[in-house]
Amino acid sequence: MAVTQALADALRSCGSRGALAGARALHGRLVTVGLASAVFLQNTLLHAYLSCGALSDARRLLRADIKEPNVITHNIMMNGYAKQGSLSDAEELFDRMPRRDVASWNTLMSGYFQARRFLDGLETFVSMHRSGDSLPNAFTFCCVMKSCGALGCRELAPQLLGLFWKFDFWGDPDVETALVDMFVRCGYVDFASRLFSQIERPTIFCRNSMLAGYAKLYGIDHAIEYFEDMAERDVVSWNMMIAALSQSGRVREALGLVVEMHRKGVRLDSTTYTSSLTACARLFSLGWGKQLHAKVIRSLPQIDPYVASALIELYAKCGSFKEAKRVFNSLQDRNSVSWTVLIGGSLQYECFSKSVELFNQMRAELMAIDQFALATLISGCFNRMDLCLGRQLHSLCLKSGHNRAIVVSNSLISLYAKCGDLQNAEFVFSSMSERDIVSWTSMITAYSQIGNIIKAREFFDGMDTRNAITWNAMLGAYIQHGAEEDGLKMYSAMLSQKDVTPDWVTYVTLFRGCADIGANKLGDQIIGHTVKAGLILNVSVANAAITMYSKCGRISEAQKLFDLLNGKDVVSWNAMITGYSQHGMGKQAAKTFDDMLSKGAKPDYISYVAVLSGCSHSGLVQEGKLYFDMMTRVHGISPGLVHFSCMVDLLGRAGHLTEAKDLIDKMPMKPTAEVWGALLSACKIHGNDELAELAAKHVFELDSPDSGSYMLLAKIYSDAGKSDDSAQVRKLMRDKGIKKNPGYSWMEVENKVHVFKADDVSHPQVIAIRNKLDELMEKIAHLGYVRTESPRSEIHHSEKLAVAFGIMSLPAWMPIHIMKNLRICGDCHTVIKLISSVTDREFVIRDGVRFHHFKSGSCSCGDYW
Repeated sequence: MAVTQALADALRSCGSRGALAGARALHGRLVTVGLASAVFLQNTLLHAYLSCGALSDARRLLRADIKEPNVITHNIMMNGYAKQGSLSDAEELFDRMPRRDVASWNTLMSGYFQARRFLDGLETFVSMHRSGDSLPNAFTFCCVMKSCGALGCRELAPQLLGLFWKFDFWGDPDVETALVDMFVRCGYVDFASRLFSQIERPTIFCRNSMLAGYAKLYGIDHAIEYFEDMAERDVVSWNMMIAALSQSGRVREALGLVVEMHRKGVRLDSTTYTSSLTACARLFSLGWGKQLHAKVIRSLPQIDPYVASALIELYAKCGSFKEAKRVFNSLQDRNSVSWTVLIGGSLQYECFSKSVELFNQMRAELMAIDQFALATLISGCFNRMDLCLGRQLHSLCLKSGHNRAIVVSNSLISLYAKCGDLQNAEFVFSSMSERDIVSWTSMITAYSQIGNIIKAREFFDGMDTRNAITWNAMLGAYIQHGAEEDGLKMYSAMLSQKDVTPDWVTYVTLFRGCADIGANKLGDQIIGHTVKAGLILNVSVANAAITMYSKCGRISEAQKLFDLLNGKDVVSWNAMITGYSQHGMGKQAAKTFDDMLSKGAKPDYISYVAVLSGCSHSGLVQEGKLYFDMMTRVHGISPGLVHFSCMVDLLGRAGHLTEAKDLIDKMPMKPTAEVWGALLSACKIHGNDELAELAAKHVFELDSPDSGSYMLLAKIYSDAGKSDDSAQVRKLMRDKGIKKNPGYSWMEVENKVHVFKADDVSHPQVIAIRNKLDELMEKIAHLGYVRTESPRSEIHHSEKLAVAFGIMSLPAWMPIHIMKNLRICGDCHTVIKLISSVTDREFVIRDGVRFHHFKSGSCSCGDYW
């Protein structure tokens, strides 16, 4: 017995140390002393071989030397197969075992879990339960609960809880931990929390499970509160919070937690470094990342592939592609993640040919194609609209079988959709054996992009489950294509869903819709929703709300929200400058632009469009020239067509017509119809017939379908008494099939949008509206207004009808907001100024160019529009 025990101890030592030569030597010793047939020592030797990774030695021992294997022998061999990744051998051995015990079942279930074959693990547990030859133990429940949690199987979790109570495993810390973790992963966080509160001494793993649950379902703030209250934390606790903060966009806080973790003496591991480096990549913080890289080199004996991938991503995203390649080349073991990150990095910096080269090199070295690398390269084709290479990659997917991978199919759908090949996009979609929310959303987006809202809605209605992204896609489709009312109905339906919560994208889309139709009251309601959801000061939401307020004529509310916003980005500044410009508040626009510069914010292309437009609407010629020069000289932004158009408009309106013409002649690109149209409009204001003819000639040569330029020239000729020339322009319009754009005005009254057009007879209150307008015209006649000899349609222009209806329908204290699709005419402008005086009412009219605030007989534009 003493010799047997000594040999067994020696074999265990060899196994724990991985000493294969020692195990083989002891095997020979067993044969020498005549103990080679002792089952106990045979099992110990078998375990030693498997612990050393010598699967062939173990197989040979089992087949040749162990004549009477027992259940322990088979369990040891099964465990070895599972650990070596030979699950098919483990399954085959399990099936031919003459007798099994609970360890046999547990070994197979554990192997399935390690191989991420969770469903097979659950099915094995069901078979065990039905066979009745073994009762489950604590390890059994740990295995099956982990598999259930990994699958998020909400239906099975309560059944496992019933068995847990039946076999009375309460009090076993491992099973309690697995139980709580299962319910967290299945989404039953409230119930998991109640179970957790009943555990007398919860393990740190159990506490970490609750931390993950709080972060996932209750938000990061709730998770932080729980984290700070934890009596005990390990490196996993810290890593969870760092990852959760980073994923929720609070990247700086995540990095701050890394510093605190280090200060408190918690040793950073590879997971910490991976999360931290990913956070640096999101911030594009190369300095932080380099410091962490140096610490990785000092702290870790060897950089694992995940840390390496995070380093590659950091350098690639920060534009240091040489450093990314250097890290990649230093790796001894390159995994598919490292390759994919490097390919993605090269795509980001428009090295498409390099990414293709890397992909081919990856195929040569790995001898296998990775689905994520394929999806990344297909995304590169998507960005370049390279349908030819995309089709080749599609063929490669079909040959390799990767077309069955959801991530690959989704990338193919997006590629075909962007390239306008909806037939192939739908073919890929219909060929998918399994689809996720991204698949459905991609098809919704594809059809909404071409304006086929009906087809997009068919896909939306065909979904079994939807998330906020799907709802946002459908909502955006309606708003984008002018179906704002349907979009707002979609939002109401979204609010009725229990499992879907509107996010910042939802509100940004809604504010855009409200801005387009001037829905003031609805905009206020949605503002209330964002306040309740805690999203009103989210930068993107606030920016959209500022734009909505501005486009609805409420510039003071836009300014208040802008002033409240702390983390202003360039979009915030642009929104406010644009708002002031649209309202004719050029001096405020210029001041805000100067404030932007003084705060260190860097203006972009849009910033200069906004400030130049503001200068144009207010006649700030010197300021406009200064900004136009600063644009290239200080910020290195080349002026585009829209900037030149603003400058031509600015100079022309101010009467500097020759200077405006000289600027057009010096443009580095061919002037568009919009540029010549700006000069033509200025010529009308200042009565320059000769230059107007030249500008109009260029507009007509460009074959612009817009009727505005034709009507302007006809009006110029008419005002100059050249009726024949005016008639000739109108004939030219008829010959080209160009029709005058009809003028529409609309306003919101009692949550309903009322639309008017010139000489409108469709409104149910048309008679009362016209009578009211005639009454108002009589009143302003006493102030000196003389009705011009105009056609009837001008007397009843759409904005005049809207003004009359607003006075009839809205209380005296309420400003009347009106939207108009075309530029307001001079007669309407004069009439509404006078009506604001005789009625003591305020009118806010947004025409096709800008806002006009009429009050007490004057307009905010100062008659400069």
